Amino acid sequence: MATGANEIEFAGIQFFGKMSASISHEIKNVLAVINENAGLLEDICFMADGGKPVDISRLKKIAVDVKDQVRRADRIVTVMNRFAHSADEPSTETDLGELTALLRLLAMRFAAMHGVAIETLAPPVPVRVTTSPFGLLNLLWICLDCAMTATGSGKMVELVAEKTTEGGLVRFRKFEQPGAASVADIALGKLSALPRMLNATVAADSTKTELVVRLHQSPQF
Repeated sequence: MATGANEIEFAGIQFFGKMSASISHEIKNVLAVINENAGLLEDICFMADGGKPVDISRLKKIAVDVKDQVRRADRIVTVMNRFAHSADEPSTETDLGELTALLRLLAMRFAAMHGVAIETLAPPVPVRVTTSPFGLLNLLWICLDCAMTATGSGKMVELVAEKTTEGGLVRFRKFEQPGAASVADIALGKLSALPRMLNATVAADSTKTELVVRLHQSPQF
């Protein structure tokens, strides 16, 4: 089994591939809808060539549908662009609130598959830490993926970024079984080297009801 730097590198490639596959799936869905509307336009043109009157209201609806899909595609590509740029620098100042918001957008398709809602609570002030944005996204995704399998009856996971004297932290809340401590053990078991690289800890809080990813000082590369 790969360890240390090799483990982190391989996990990063897996993470990038998983998210890229999900994003491309969403883009293909958009293209399928646009293609369907193109087929409707062809049908209307065929009927018009046969002398049938053109239904203007139908044309307007098709135009609206296509514009909606273009806007949807633009949102998807914007998220993809932000995700890709998270790998630009090995260490840089990062806003934890913005990073958790990006993670939520990346994870929405997976959350839907789990039947889980993801909510992010914006911190009152920016929570800035010096870290690897891509590496931290990977760690937070691992924690979120584990947390989504442990949601309670509300089927929701909340992500909350908070400022600390050492830097910042992200809380995962609103899940029950198998409990925050068990979720932390599962997450650490998946990629133990990544928290060390980020100078982070992953553990249940004192009440054992929340999973906390805490960043201490600057990451060690």
